[in-house]
Amino acid sequence: MSLGVVMIVHEALHRATQLARHWADHGCPVVLHVDQNVDQDSYSRFVDSVSDYKNILFCDRRHCEWGTWSLVEASQAASEMMLDCFPEVQHVLLASGSCLPLRPIAEMTAYLSDRPTTDFIESVTTEDVPWAIGGLNEERFTLRFPFSWRRHRRLFDWAVGLQRRLGYRRRIPLGVTPHLGSQWWCLTRHTLSAILTDPRRVVNDAYFSKVWIPDESYYQTLSRQHSQKIESRSLTLSKFDFQGKPHVFYDDHMQLLRRSDCFVARKIWPQADRLFNSFLSASPSLSAEAEPNPGKIDRIFSKATLRRTKGRSGLLMQSRFPHQRWGSRVTAEPYVVLEGYTELFRNFEPWLADFSRTRVHGHLFATDRAHFEGGETEYFGALPSSAALRDYDTSAFLTNLIWNTQGERQCFQFGPADTQDITWNIARDDNARIHVITGAWAVPLFLSKGAFAEIRREAARLQKIECEHLRVLRSDHARARIRIQTLSEFVLNPLQPLQEVVDQLAPRDRPQLTSPPEMVHLGGFGDFLQNLKNQGMHPHLVGDFPTDFSPQRATPYLVPK
Repeated sequence: MSLGVVMIVHEALHRATQLARHWADHGCPVVLHVDQNVDQDSYSRFVDSVSDYKNILFCDRRHCEWGTWSLVEASQAASEMMLDCFPEVQHVLLASGSCLPLRPIAEMTAYLSDRPTTDFIESVTTEDVPWAIGGLNEERFTLRFPFSWRRHRRLFDWAVGLQRRLGYRRRIPLGVTPHLGSQWWCLTRHTLSAILTDPRRVVNDAYFSKVWIPDESYYQTLSRQHSQKIESRSLTLSKFDFQGKPHVFYDDHMQLLRRSDCFVARKIWPQADRLFNSFLSASPSLSAEAEPNPGKIDRIFSKATLRRTKGRSGLLMQSRFPHQRWGSRVTAEPYVVLEGYTELFRNFEPWLADFSRTRVHGHLFATDRAHFEGGETEYFGALPSSAALRDYDTSAFLTNLIWNTQGERQCFQFGPADTQDITWNIARDDNARIHVITGAWAVPLFLSKGAFAEIRREAARLQKIECEHLRVLRSDHARARIRIQTLSEFVLNPLQPLQEVVDQLAPRDRPQLTSPPEMVHLGGFGDFLQNLKNQGMHPHLVGDFPTDFSPQRATPYLVPK
C-alpha cells in the first residue's frame, strides 16, 4: 500500500522543499505544481533543492488564482502524472505547501491500508448544508462568473445581480448532482482515475470551469459518481473563521494541533519554526491508532469566533465597536441602579455603602456633574466628574466605569432630574439591576420652600420625564432586572425591597436587614399631594398616598424566603 502526495505550491518555497523531502523520505512519492506566478529563478532553485529525489516530480506550471478553474487544472495535471509515474500508489492526498503532517507518515499509510476502498473527501449537497459563508450556494452552479471575485469585485457583483434580474440559469449536465466540500481530499486510485478518464470529462470540465470556486465542488461532485465508499470528511485539519477565511496556525497552537489527532493540518505560518521542527522530527507518536477527531478543538474555535465577533461584554475599542443589537450586555459586570431611594432616606448612600460594603455613588448623571462616591472629581480609569465630558457619550461613560471597577459591585442613583440619554442603555443591559420608586421626585419638592406654582410646574415636568423612562423600562426590548413600585407601596413595606438591593450588592455575604435607614419625615406629604391635585396636576406615579399618613402606619417586615 502506498500513499502519493499532490502538492500545490505558490509561496514559501523553502517550507515546500522541507515538506516534500519529508513525504519522500517516508516512502510517499510527491508531484508538485508550482504556480507560474513564481519567478523562474526561484522555481529553478526549488527544483534543484530536491533534484536528488527520484520520487519527487514537477508537473507543467499554470497561472493560478483563488476561486478559479486554474486550481482544478493544476491538481488534474499533478494527479495524472502521479497515476502515470507511480503505479504502486493506491491513495492520493491533495495538499498545499502549507500543509504540515501532524503524525508519523507510517500511521497515515497504515490507516489508509486498512481502508483500501475508502475515499476521504467532504461532499455535501447545497440543500443539506449551507456550506458557503457569505457567498453563493446553489447559484454558484447555475450562474456564469466572467469576472474575478478578488480583482473585479464590483463587476462580479454586477454580473451576479444582472443574471438574477434576468432569471438566467445554466443547465447542469445530466447525471450531475452538485456537491460542496473542502478542497483538501484523499482519494483512492480507482476514484481519481475514474474522474480523470471519464468519457464525459470534456463536458464535466467545460461545466465546472464556469462554476464559482470549482476546487470546492469538482472532485466533491464527481467522486459521488465513481467512488465505492465515501467518508464525507477530510483527513486534513482546516478551520475557517466567520468570514470564510482560513485560520493560520502558529507556534503557540502546538498543543491544540496535537489534541486534534489529525494526520495533516493547514494553514501553517511559514515562520512557525517550532511547529515544523516538532512535527517533522522522528519523535514517537503520542496518538498512535487514534481516530482523527477535529471536533476535539471545535469548542475552542467557537469561543474564538464568538470573542472575535462580539468581543468581551463591556470592552469597547476603536478596532471593535459592536452594533447594539449584537449583544444584550452593555457592561462587563452586574451593577445596581436606584431610583428614588436617596430622596426618601436620610444619608442613604453612606448607610448603604457601609452596610453592603460596596461602592455607592450619588447621581452619576446629574446635570451639574457626576457625583462619585466621596465627592471625587476623578474615578478609576481617569473618569472625570465633568458633565460635559460625560454627556459626550453617556453609554461609554457607564461602560468604562463598570469595566474599570471589575471585582467591585457598583451602585448609583438615578432619577427624572438627571440626564436621560442613558435610559435605553441600562434598560437593555442584562447586567443592570434597576429598582424604581415611582413618584419619589415629589419628596424633595415637598421639603422645598419655593413658590407652590413653581413646585407644581416642576412636578409636572419630572412626572412627564419619569413616565417616558418607565415606558422604556417596561418595553419588550428591556433586558435588565427591573423592580418598579409606587411611593405609596414602598413606604408601607420598605424592608423587603431594601433587602433585595442589599442581596444584589453583596451576593456572597447577604447581610440581613432588621430595620430600614432613617426615612425623611413625610408628615403632611398627603396634603401636599392633594394640593397638587387641586391645582390641576395629578401625581399619579406616587400612587394612592393617604392624606393622614404617618411613619407609625408603615409595617416593616420581611417575607420569609
